[in-house]
Amino acid sequence: MKLRQPTDFLILEALHAYGRNVAPNLAQITGKSRKNVNNRLPVLDDYGLVRKIGPAERSGLYEVTDSGRVALRCRDEYDTTPDFEALIERRLETQSGAQAGEALVRGGDDVDDADAADENSE
Repeated sequence: MKLRQPTDFLILEALHAYGRNVAPNLAQITGKSRKNVNNRLPVLDDYGLVRKIGPAERSGLYEVTDSGRVALRCRDEYDTTPDFEALIERRLETQSGAQAGEALVRGGDDVDDADAADENSE
């Protein structure tokens, strides 16, 4: 994973802060050229840091992914980590494990009401 600094992190930051957005808006928010942002969004999509969400095939509406959020949290480690992509994956796994543990501690509060109703009717 080869990110361009600060542009890529500025794009991720803007998508995180403002939500789904398109290149012209991201260019204005980041202070980078529209061409630069348009070139970087597909690269960030290939890395799994953002996702193109449409609504149409040719629409350029993007949102940040969980991997993109982790990349933002780890940005200070980008220059010192030999494999930034592996770092993101490890942090995602740790995050997923922690969330699963929290669900267990809550004792199944995540069960849908419909599921609970089905269980009660049996």
